Amino acid sequence: MKKKTTHLILIGLMFGMALTSCTSQKSTLDVSSEEKALFDSNDEEPVEIANDETEYEIIIIEPGFNTWLNSIARPEGYYSQSFLENRNAIMVINWNQRVLNPMRWNPNLYEMQINYDPSIDYGYEVNYKLYNYFIYFQRKYNQRLGPFIPRI
Repeated sequence: MKKKTTHLILIGLMFGMALTSCTSQKSTLDVSSEEKALFDSNDEEPVEIANDETEYEIIIIEPGFNTWLNSIARPEGYYSQSFLENRNAIMVINWNQRVLNPMRWNPNLYEMQINYDPSIDYGYEVNYKLYNYFIYFQRKYNQRLGPFIPRI
């Protein structure tokens, strides 16, 4: 009898701690009015991500992304290439899992898989722009593609 009571108290404490930790996190991101205006922009200038040496190319046609990249995102050189590669690897895995699960994730957001191999050196520019697209996407659509809060 004593053991059952102890287990119930421990389960109750664990449930209380879990509930507290869930409610203490922010559910939305702090997005400035300037950034929101870019999200609502109809500017559809495509962003081409290419590395001539490795012959890899990504074209992003997302309204407002090009302007956001040039005005809100951290400048090129701010992050190291290894940082970008590590984050991109995580976010690509999550992205591709969502593409493959359209019943759970909005298929209008996650339309195509991204063929990204972490063992290939795509170069700094490809990794920089892909990383920033993921940040833009997460902030615009209030999504999380990994354990990190998508901050600028």
